[in-house]
Amino acid sequence: MDTTAIQTYVNGLWDKSILPELVEYVRIPNKSPAFDTEWQTHGLIDRVVERFERWARSQALRGARIEVVRLERRTPVLIIDIPGDSTDCVLLYGHLDKQPEMSGWRAGLDAWKPVIEDDRLYGRGAADDGYAMFACLAAIGALHAHGVPHARCVVLIEACEESGSFDLPHYIEHLGDRLGRPSLVIGLDSGCGNYDQLWCTTSLRGLVGGTLKVEVLTEGIHSGASGMVADSFRIARQLLSRIEDEATGRILPEEFYGPIPESRVKQAAVAANALGDSIIKEFPFAGSTGTTTSDLTELILSRDWRPALSIIGAEGLPPPGSAGNVLRPMTVLKLSLRLPPTCDPKVVTQKLQNLLEADPPYGAKISFKPDWGAAGWNSPDLAPWLAQSLEQASRTFFGKPPAFMGLGGTIPFMSMLGARFPQAQFLITGVLGPHSNAHGPNEFLHVPTGKKLTACVAQVIADHFKNGKE
Repeated sequence: MDTTAIQTYVNGLWDKSILPELVEYVRIPNKSPAFDTEWQTHGLIDRVVERFERWARSQALRGARIEVVRLERRTPVLIIDIPGDSTDCVLLYGHLDKQPEMSGWRAGLDAWKPVIEDDRLYGRGAADDGYAMFACLAAIGALHAHGVPHARCVVLIEACEESGSFDLPHYIEHLGDRLGRPSLVIGLDSGCGNYDQLWCTTSLRGLVGGTLKVEVLTEGIHSGASGMVADSFRIARQLLSRIEDEATGRILPEEFYGPIPESRVKQAAVAANALGDSIIKEFPFAGSTGTTTSDLTELILSRDWRPALSIIGAEGLPPPGSAGNVLRPMTVLKLSLRLPPTCDPKVVTQKLQNLLEADPPYGAKISFKPDWGAAGWNSPDLAPWLAQSLEQASRTFFGKPPAFMGLGGTIPFMSMLGARFPQAQFLITGVLGPHSNAHGPNEFLHVPTGKKLTACVAQVIADHFKNGKE
């Protein structure tokens, strides 16, 4: 494969067509259905799907079958089936739905305002994960343009990932044999430790969540009764202490843990050495706040392989400027518990509910309502051909060897595919690197990384075909 020609093709397509399309994509507030329950009425997801479909049809992809598949009351998926030079199959994945706006964007920036500055495209969704379809088709298009053979490629783009991909299993069943039995799965919805090399995601944490409600009164009363009536927030604190050591953040139930493979510990150490203190500097700390430990390897393992609790929402707490001296009737907290990749979210959800609702302090009315959960994923060992391909691709297009690291987040699609295609090899990667701040303010796509990653995908698809013929 002429790698210089491949990179030239990819760079040209990004500059001429992909980047302008992503600029327009950022402008559309097509929030995931969990954040826009009226998505069907608003039509923003459909608007993006139509743009993506139109762009896909404009590409010179030999024999491509492009279809928007719609199941009743479910977000659509875009499937692009590109015949290859063998009956083997590569499945490529991305999503096009977005997280909500969130406040705190730097002056001049906004979630729905595309701004290109210093090789970065600011705005919601371009890096997470709107670029994925364009990168997949650009990689395959580069192979077509230069006569490089490849296996059949199926590109699947969903519109529900940021809501937990609850629509996706229905499409997996509906599409059935159309997805084939891929021997290689490429997912572009992950991150990177820096913008200097190809980063391969080796694991993803699982996730469970729900709403904890503590009620002590039917209405608020004068706070002069405090001491006689327990404060609902204090009771909530007691209940959370059943789950977490508030002094250290350690999750207490042993059932919420899983063994960390030795290979992952070694990879974390290598990644920590490659990244150095950039692991710490990427966070927008306030004041003198620091990380939970100064051991960089332990930081990576804590993010990728250990459970952690976050309180991501609350009700019953008025803003300070409106807070009178009232003993509030209730406190409601939204809990998010990240789990090790190999931990069963169903088991944890039941245990979590039992721990929170049992033996309520002072007989308070306690309820925990689980509302979502997703399994984690641990990738199979790399086949020799894929390990060699990743090494060559990263050195060729980035100038450095690849790096391997887990991800603290969750991509439900991966656990689904891992279970459905246990024989497949996986390349899970992405462009969300330092300061890209996915889901938060100032989210951006690092354009040079997007170009290099696209060329790497082309290299891997070509090597996959070559390996199958040897």
